[in-house]
Amino acid sequence: MNAAAARERIARRIAREFRPGDLVNLGIGLPTQVAAFLPEDGSVRVHAENGIVGMGPAAEAGEEDPDLIDAGGRYVTVRPGAAFTDSVVSFGLVRSGVVDACVLGAFQVAANGDLANWRVPGRAAPGVGGAMELAQKARRVIVATLHQDRDGAPKLITACDLPRTARGTVTRIVTERAVLEPAGDAFRLLELAPDEDLDDVRAATGAPLRADDLRAWGGHAGDAVPPDPAKEGSAP
Repeated sequence: MNAAAARERIARRIAREFRPGDLVNLGIGLPTQVAAFLPEDGSVRVHAENGIVGMGPAAEAGEEDPDLIDAGGRYVTVRPGAAFTDSVVSFGLVRSGVVDACVLGAFQVAANGDLANWRVPGRAAPGVGGAMELAQKARRVIVATLHQDRDGAPKLITACDLPRTARGTVTRIVTERAVLEPAGDAFRLLELAPDEDLDDVRAATGAPLRADDLRAWGGHAGDAVPPDPAKEGSAP
């Protein structure tokens, strides 16, 4: 599978993690692709730190609005009912814990849920940005990442050796090969992607892998996330 197809598989699978009414933040890079696979009715609301609630997917070429960008400077669209805020209100949403989930990329994820996604020593980095606050304050932290780096090294490992963005906050990881969650001293394998072999995935993971609770790839969000009684029957 080429890199573009792998990233699309990840984005499509993550889009099934959310319920109507969820407020979701999509990080820079691969996570932004998730927006293209969310319901067009805006029932899953996407938050951007620069002050958008109800962001849609990237703008098509030739249809860019110079006044409508996301936190990474990418031209985007908005869904029906979208709202705009200043930075104070936008980060207030993050810091108050009302963001139901954030989707972040990663250089490394540790078996205990630590996340390293902002800096590789020796390489230029613009700064940690909003990822540190999102990773600590969002109710669920979902990592969107290829299973291995460009050199073939595992990105899911026993302990991070890169600077951490947050400690012990990752709740789920979706790669092109599997859906997993940190289990303290190992990763729990929840789903294997189509045509993937368990032994191959185990060999590509840099930490022990528990695979005693496997289910079908791409289940409905209701299967992946327990129902939230506070949102049942509420308007999107």
